[in-house]
Amino acid sequence: MTTRPKRILAIQNMEGEGFGRFERHLRQDGHDLAVLHAYRGEPLPLPEACDAVLVGGTPLAAYRWEEHAFLREEAAFLQRVVAAGTPCLGVCFGSQFLAHLLGGRAYRADRKEIGGYDVHLTEDGRRDPVLAGFPPRFPVFHWHGDTFDLPPGAALLVRGDGCRNQMFRLNNVVGVQFHPEVTVEDATEWTAAYGAELADVGKTREQVVAECRAIDPEMDRLAARLLDNFLAVLVR
Repeated sequence: MTTRPKRILAIQNMEGEGFGRFERHLRQDGHDLAVLHAYRGEPLPLPEACDAVLVGGTPLAAYRWEEHAFLREEAAFLQRVVAAGTPCLGVCFGSQFLAHLLGGRAYRADRKEIGGYDVHLTEDGRRDPVLAGFPPRFPVFHWHGDTFDLPPGAALLVRGDGCRNQMFRLNNVVGVQFHPEVTVEDATEWTAAYGAELADVGKTREQVVAECRAIDPEMDRLAARLLDNFLAVLVR
């Protein structure tokens, strides 16, 4: 737990892709959380108005951000935020977008990952206080077809057996490829909205929801731990 409420900006980049467990945990802890719907053109604040920034997901490709006016504005905002030293936590597209903006590369992966998977701490991950209290191997929920190369100087904290780069940290920026924020309710809605993608991984809607439900208690615990660590370690 942190000692005082933080001013946290959560940038939502797609209708239906909110912050789930993250939002619930942050509000329960009394933080000042503002969810900004960037895809609707809502104006971004000044960087100094935030103690931390969360960057959410979208099916849009991070490597095609310049095609979208709201992402062009978001990119400029995030570059100012990072330069100011404000901690940023990006999820899925958010991790790819931050990696890309920091000099890495986002691109189409050679496979999709949808449903429940296990990932592993790297040696850097075992040492990083952002992951204090995490087991060496833990379950996560995935829904992505893109991936990223690490930005120069970044440490790989979590690796996967399929898409290798699952979490990185570069100074005040953390990128998480998997979806710690997704609830069973979110997964159910996504299987309806994006059901056509399930054939690519050979799964049914029922399987994906069941995989999310099976790991729900552990994901709940680890999502809260990740947020608490992130705020305690990086937010001053």
